Amino acid sequence: MNYLLVSCVLISSLSFAGYSISYFISPNMKEEFERFNLKGFGIYVIILEALGAIGLLVGLFFKPLLLLSSGGLALLMMFGVLTRIKSKDSLLVSLPATFYMILNAFIFYLGSNQ
Repeated sequence: MNYLLVSCVLISSLSFAGYSISYFISPNMKEEFERFNLKGFGIYVIILEALGAIGLLVGLFFKPLLLLSSGGLALLMMFGVLTRIKSKDSLLVSLPATFYMILNAFIFYLGSNQ
């Protein structure tokens, strides 16, 4: 098994799972969606992130799901980066979305070359 792939999947899936849980615990997460004028999309984004996190883990054993989940999360984070740019957020604030976009694109690359 590719340990680099497993490490990247664990980092991404645990991060997205934690973020999904914190949406329901912390009011700050909901306020971010309101700030972006995307309040109605918040729950859908969180559902996609939670499904992506689960899909990454299961995808370690079923490659098509790994590719679907990592590609979907990379695309979701690309839209997150674009939203941050549109909102004129600083580079520092945009860095997490950029990092996870690149990480999931890398997972997709590793998974497709196995």
